[in-house]
Amino acid sequence: MKIGIVTHKIQAGDGQGRVNYEVVKEAIRRGHSLTLLASEIASDLAEHKLVNWVQIPVDKYPTELLRNLIFAQKSAAWLRQHRGELDLVKVNGAITGGVADINAVHFVHSSWLRSPVHISRLRRDFYGLYQWLFTALNAHWEKRAFRHAKRVVAVSDKVAQELISIGVPPSQLQVIVNGVDLQEFSPGVVSRQQLGLPANVTLALFAGDIRTPRKNLDTILQALAQVPDLHLVVVGNTEGSPFLELAANLGITHRVHFVGYRRDIAAIMRAVDFFVFPSRYEACSLVLLEALSSGLPVITAIATGGAELVTPEAGIVLADTDDINALATALSSLTSDRSLREQMSQAARAIAEQHSWTKMAQTYVDLFEELIVNEEHSSHPYLSSSSGSIPLSISTASPN
Repeated sequence: MKIGIVTHKIQAGDGQGRVNYEVVKEAIRRGHSLTLLASEIASDLAEHKLVNWVQIPVDKYPTELLRNLIFAQKSAAWLRQHRGELDLVKVNGAITGGVADINAVHFVHSSWLRSPVHISRLRRDFYGLYQWLFTALNAHWEKRAFRHAKRVVAVSDKVAQELISIGVPPSQLQVIVNGVDLQEFSPGVVSRQQLGLPANVTLALFAGDIRTPRKNLDTILQALAQVPDLHLVVVGNTEGSPFLELAANLGITHRVHFVGYRRDIAAIMRAVDFFVFPSRYEACSLVLLEALSSGLPVITAIATGGAELVTPEAGIVLADTDDINALATALSSLTSDRSLREQMSQAARAIAEQHSWTKMAQTYVDLFEELIVNEEHSSHPYLSSSSGSIPLSISTASPN
């Protein structure tokens, strides 16, 4: 089978790129040939005999919007010329003007545009206008891209519902949850002192972008003020963040440990007691699954994609992300009950073990093979170089 994958990056260190990396590895394991239309791919893939990398360089262009436009144009042009050489094409969202068999959706821009925490509602300046334009264009193009796919894959139940709300038929949808590295993120004991974290206290973890209110650190800090026995470690770039000042104003600076951007997040997860992440808007949070895999009880909210994985045995899912008192109650219940945390830890790990990268990749490649078999005895839908395109599309990535 000859598979084409169109995406910006295919690398283990990138969120969406990691998904495609694992899918490519599984397809190689099964002996399929791959053509990868991407700006960057992992070196082990670039050197593999079953991989043909069609590099689409866009680094020289000054903005993400322009880079994505150029990528969309170049990838569509290649597909128009070579689509007949491939048995199946997989893309991510509105990334190309080329027609795809499978569209894997990690983020629905139409829903993000309506969010009360969209950047254009928080910043009434040129940057806010740029973010509105970026999202609005993607929202327009993604609807067309989804209509042309045989199967649309959603990475969470939340994304699936958002796709249905913009007209994707449920019969066309399949949910494939992103995976997690069960070896890297695993339960264990790590010295807090070596990580620069406080010892002999109950310690919760938050990890994510802390420059905007989207991830909801403000509500966490306000709830934390009501739970005097709990400390919180915050992983995220503090440059330009308003939350250090908020912690000071709430009088909890001594219990909030801003550690900046860290690459040792797996070790930090082994050193804390539970994870709190009631994001106001999230399509599918990889960090949530990483916390579960690390055996951490999780406090999250229904607005967070992937929250459907958190059962009552493994954590607490809040109905309202902005309910400070409900969050304080959840924090207090886990802080005061070590036995409950231990029970939830075991349940959390059991959930994660159902969502390894390997299982996710196998599900994708099973889908590829199913579609090819179904098409085997029908005529090829792409009969000319002009038929394999749709109007220009922009991007699939979620904002930072």
